[in-house]
Amino acid sequence: MTKIEAIVQPNKFENVKTALIENGVDGMTVSEVRGHGRQKGHTEVFRGREYSVDLLPKIKLELIVDEDILEKAVDAILKSAYTGKIGDGKIFLYKVEGAIRIRSGERGVAAI
Repeated sequence: MTKIEAIVQPNKFENVKTALIENGVDGMTVSEVRGHGRQKGHTEVFRGREYSVDLLPKIKLELIVDEDILEKAVDAILKSAYTGKIGDGKIFLYKVEGAIRIRSGERGVAAI
């Protein structure tokens, strides 16, 4: 099992979610987060004053997938989150040693 953690632009979230579901992903955890990478934010003008916005809104998706759909899930995120501009996001992959469903006690792939 592998944990996929993806940081994507908020306006791309629905596309990413739809693509993941179409590729066999049954569940995910989604968080609204803020951060920046190379883009370092931007400046805005509010009431005549310029100020810097250095932590931009992003969506973080976390999902655990079995190895047989890992590449399909990663490809789905890559294709659906892509704009070609700086700030598209990142995907991180982590090996997961185990999973346990609290309600039934199922373990491993059956728990996800």
